[in-house]
Amino acid sequence: MPIWKAILLGVIQGAAEFLPVSSSGHLVIMKEILDVDLAGGGVFFDVMLHLGTLLAIFVAFWKDIRRLIVEGLHIVGDVCCNLAVFVKHLFGGEAEYRKVVRSSYRKLVVLIIVSTIPTGIMGVLLSEIIEAANTMILVPGVCLLITAMFLLIADAADVGEKRPREVGYLEAGAVGVAQGLATMPGISRSGTTITACLLCGFEKRFAVKYSFIMSIPAVLGAVVLELKDFSDMHFSRDMAVSCGVATAVAAVVGYLSICFMMRIIRGKKYKYFAIYCGLMGAIAIGFYLMQ
Repeated sequence: MPIWKAILLGVIQGAAEFLPVSSSGHLVIMKEILDVDLAGGGVFFDVMLHLGTLLAIFVAFWKDIRRLIVEGLHIVGDVCCNLAVFVKHLFGGEAEYRKVVRSSYRKLVVLIIVSTIPTGIMGVLLSEIIEAANTMILVPGVCLLITAMFLLIADAADVGEKRPREVGYLEAGAVGVAQGLATMPGISRSGTTITACLLCGFEKRFAVKYSFIMSIPAVLGAVVLELKDFSDMHFSRDMAVSCGVATAVAAVVGYLSICFMMRIIRGKKYKYFAIYCGLMGAIAIGFYLMQ
């Protein structure tokens, strides 16, 4: 694959992953239009693009992520201590249980875990359908129209005030289901999850931050699932260079996209992305019908 195509796909992934326009849908459409031949390395290339945008999330939200990791380890420690207390009670001993979820960051850790569960289940159950959908330009075209509808709903949603302490676990599960639906190419992960967050009453900036951070375990899980197939793949030097360039471009553009999204969330501007998704969906469907 020529370097210019790798750069273009990296830009599309970096921008569309965080802007509510579906990176997977755009990649399927552009690969079809550009006639990109990855010679069996398509899955690896897509995984590397997602790792690039994952790096962008870590850079943009490093302070929050570091705190979440620390509090997550403390949660594990407190759970182990509580198990020891439980065993001690069985033998007539006395000890007090520790309160596990006792801060906003600890609540956020648990919320992300709850959101990840339905996403993982849906990803596994829909894996074959998703793989087939990634080979057809018609599917992302239709799904982009669905994304446009979600974005119009997000624009009409009332302003919420919920932060981690006020968010319920059922609401976190609902957002996880929304993320699971977004595994279909053309359904924007950020657009769908932000819409779900806003409908659940999340505060706007927290909705965007939660949407981006909750994608980390989902992306890592997808990478782990695909690792089993990497040993059977053979890559040329040119392919390796293309993957590296695309990953770096996706990381840089992704970081800029995150900064942009954190700014535009203040106003009701999703309708413009809805119009764009509607046009792209119509173009993709038209391209399919003309083939």
